[in-house]
Amino acid sequence: MSPTTRDRALTLATEAGARVLHGMERFVLRSSLVPTTPFLPLDVFSWIPELEDNCETIRAELDQILNYRDDLPNFQDISVDQASITDDDGWKTYFFFGYGFRSEANCARCPKTADLLDRIPGLTTAFFSILSPHKRIGEHRGPWRGVLRYHLALLVPEPRDAAGIAVGGQVAHWEEGRSLLFDDGYEHHAWNDTDGVRVVLFVDVIRPLKPPAEQFNRALISAIGWSPYIRDARNRHEAWERRFEAVRAGARPDGAGRAGGVGRADGVGRADGVGRADGVGR
Repeated sequence: MSPTTRDRALTLATEAGARVLHGMERFVLRSSLVPTTPFLPLDVFSWIPELEDNCETIRAELDQILNYRDDLPNFQDISVDQASITDDDGWKTYFFFGYGFRSEANCARCPKTADLLDRIPGLTTAFFSILSPHKRIGEHRGPWRGVLRYHLALLVPEPRDAAGIAVGGQVAHWEEGRSLLFDDGYEHHAWNDTDGVRVVLFVDVIRPLKPPAEQFNRALISAIGWSPYIRDARNRHEAWERRFEAVRAGARPDGAGRAGGVGRADGVGRADGVGRADGVGR
């Protein structure tokens, strides 16, 4: 099967799966132990203050990764269904965890961040989400409201009110060192209309639920981790990791800018080293 045909098949399967999940959401939401509003109060989770207290530590590790920003994978090069909302090099990622997959290499490069993430109960996905200047992410919704989304703002360019996110019609702006918690099951979109780079620590966690919905939700999320969509994303990420290690090994002494060029996460590299955009979570 050609890469294009494979990508299309995965996208169709993902869309079909999302429709099935949406039909089961009422059962989960009726059992929610936390608000089902677009944005949620931060006291829902006791681990949030610890992340905020360690924001500078996380930011220091992020700064090292940003030396290779151009070589990081575009979101759609790892998760093919993201191509419907981003099709350029403007949304970069640096994954730590994704539905049962742990990127040991990425965690080793950011050990303090990884240690903090290891302490979060119910974590399903975590990565640095990096928006380039003037990048906009179109309106979309997550596939399953059995998880909640958390952002810790690590790098927010000025003017701060020129970068933000709208969830269910409610608008919020990131503030460095502060958190946002929201339900990505609502239609939402994000923008960075500044001349700088915006970075958040992006985390998905299991929504607290009453039984038996809790057991059902956890079993479903575990099953998602074995789906072809997640397996494909893992393979793409591991292919990128191999390239990234080669890039770092040949990096310029000053470590600045691009370090040599990384092709697409599916292994089809362009000669100019810029990853194509036809290639988890949102």
